[in-house]
Amino acid sequence: MPKPHIHVLPLTPAVRCTVAVLLLLVGACAQLPVHEEVAQPPVAAAPVVAPAITVTEAVVTPPPPPPPVVAVKPQPADLWERIRAGFTMQPLDSKLVGDWENYYASKPDYMAAMVERGSHYLYHIVEEVERRKMPAEIALLPMIESAYNPQAYSRSHASGLWQFIPSTGKLYGLQQNWWYDGRRDVIAATSAALDYLEKLYAQFNDWELALASYNWGEGAVARAMARNQARGKPADYSSLTMPAETRNYIPKLMAVKNIINDPARFGIRLMTVPNEPYFAVVTVEKHIDVKLAAQFAGMPLDEFRFLNPAHNKPVIKAGAAETIVLPRDRVESFQANLEKYEDPLVSWQAHILKRGEKPEKVAAQYGISMIELKRVNNISGKHPFRVGQSLLVPVKNGATPNLPDLPAPPVTVSRAYKAVRANNAKQNVRKQQAKAATTAKASPQKAKTAAKPSSAKPASRRDDSTVVAASNR
Repeated sequence: MPKPHIHVLPLTPAVRCTVAVLLLLVGACAQLPVHEEVAQPPVAAAPVVAPAITVTEAVVTPPPPPPPVVAVKPQPADLWERIRAGFTMQPLDSKLVGDWENYYASKPDYMAAMVERGSHYLYHIVEEVERRKMPAEIALLPMIESAYNPQAYSRSHASGLWQFIPSTGKLYGLQQNWWYDGRRDVIAATSAALDYLEKLYAQFNDWELALASYNWGEGAVARAMARNQARGKPADYSSLTMPAETRNYIPKLMAVKNIINDPARFGIRLMTVPNEPYFAVVTVEKHIDVKLAAQFAGMPLDEFRFLNPAHNKPVIKAGAAETIVLPRDRVESFQANLEKYEDPLVSWQAHILKRGEKPEKVAAQYGISMIELKRVNNISGKHPFRVGQSLLVPVKNGATPNLPDLPAPPVTVSRAYKAVRANNAKQNVRKQQAKAATTAKASPQKAKTAAKPSSAKPASRRDDSTVVAASNR
């Protein structure tokens, strides 16, 4: 069979160009993937929208700003500087102040002894006065009351640093019994005295009147103020008519204050009193002899008694919260010696004298002489034995000491003191009569008022300021 005849046409330039373009397009299409979608350009993903939730925003209170940093002023090393910084009472312009300045400045030994005694208690009293925001002058008041002698005792039976009479002491919580007298307890009596002074200041709103009331009695001061007001006169302290003792009371305090404030001006040299506690308070849980307690503390007996004058007898009768005062450096020794001591702690006890019981028999019963029995119980011809009297006697070997709760002995006023009071009353009447005679010429009505003596007795913390001479320890 003959082959077919293929006629090839000649390719012109135009045809060649067209064929080349077609071949290029076919090659490009051959590179596309088979059965796949053409990739699209990337599209940004839509943000995920959280479900709608209603949120209540809490109100956040910003923290308070830190307190400002206050520089703490260092305390002075000398307690006198601290006291001077606390003086707030106004100076008293009075000739009596100058007279008492001269009096105290002329007795440097007396001032030195008073300061030395006060150095044991002054820090504690200053602490209490400052805590109550009272004038620092109040810390010097025991110098006027008792010359800072906690054992001071007046003829009117006022006792202790702050000179409380028994009735006012009880009114302000100072316990008094056969074994113990809170009026001589420095801790308890200071608290009671400051309570009383705060009460007086709240009543009069004036420290001079409060101090005059502390000496004379708030009733007497109130009546003196009322008399002045009724006559149209000022009712301040300097304008009141009052007894000489009260008239001199605040000038004495101001004189001592002025000397403490500037001792060099008066030729006085004050001993340095450290601005730190002198003593510590120790709770006593067991009855113990005073002598043995002093021995445990390594102290002389008289020094121990000076710090603990509230204990009337040779035995410290321990109660629910009985305390003693010791120098801070003696506390550890006292406690260590007490713990290791195995013998009886008490060698004295009480015996109540029964009707028909002879003192000689009591002395023989307890193995003591009559002389010793009288000495221990301060009995003399002026103070004989009496039925029902509590006597201090030795404890027999191995016996349990008899330490019952006994009341304080009754307070009696001596005849001599009664005579002094009667004489003072007569002198006051004479002065009033003399004053009436002087004013009679000016006004008969005033003369009648001045001649009328006052029979009202002031409700005073004490009746007399005469204090038994303070010892120099």
